[in-house]
Amino acid sequence: MQLKNIEQPEKKMSFKFIQNKDCQYFPCHDTNNPDKFNCKFCLCPLYFTDCDGDYKILDNGVKDCSNCMIPHKPGSYDKLIQIISNRIDREMKK
Repeated sequence: MQLKNIEQPEKKMSFKFIQNKDCQYFPCHDTNNPDKFNCKFCLCPLYFTDCDGDYKILDNGVKDCSNCMIPHKPGSYDKLIQIISNRIDREMKK
């Protein structure tokens, strides 16, 4: 099957940034700039990995990411997608 290349007008990348100010936990991390707090990855896709975020493992084995802002910063979508893509590529090469 061949896909058609359909020209589309320039789109805003609104899917990369979402905010839910009605959430009872908003913002779920301390921030000086709540207007730029991204809720897109409310549950971080890197939670179950050894990531570069500011986290600690609690005595009960739970990963505490309360000091991490990686998924909530502007531009986080592109960074997280790149990290996930790189990890998938590495796994595919095994």
